[in-house]
Amino acid sequence: MDPELKRILDETHALARDNHRMLRAIRRDQIISFFGKIVFWILLIILPLYVYQQYLGPIMSKFSVLYGMGTTTPSGSSLPTTAELQKLIDSYKVKQ
Repeated sequence: MDPELKRILDETHALARDNHRMLRAIRRDQIISFFGKIVFWILLIILPLYVYQQYLGPIMSKFSVLYGMGTTTPSGSSLPTTAELQKLIDSYKVKQ
């Protein structure tokens, strides 16, 4: 084989190996970045809900009991009793 041709072939082979190495590194970084974004968004969505459930929920329920808001659901909204519902229905019927 001609020495010049062999040199060109070796140089092309070295460039191809270097290119392959760089492409693998880019692909690896893309995969790590993808999973990092998934973890970030899961934390961004789940962490506030967890903090509310563990710390703010019990405090809010204590305040609602203190101010006579009645029983509360886990979401914090007040549920009317059956007597209150009946009063509402009767007042609606009287107005008509």
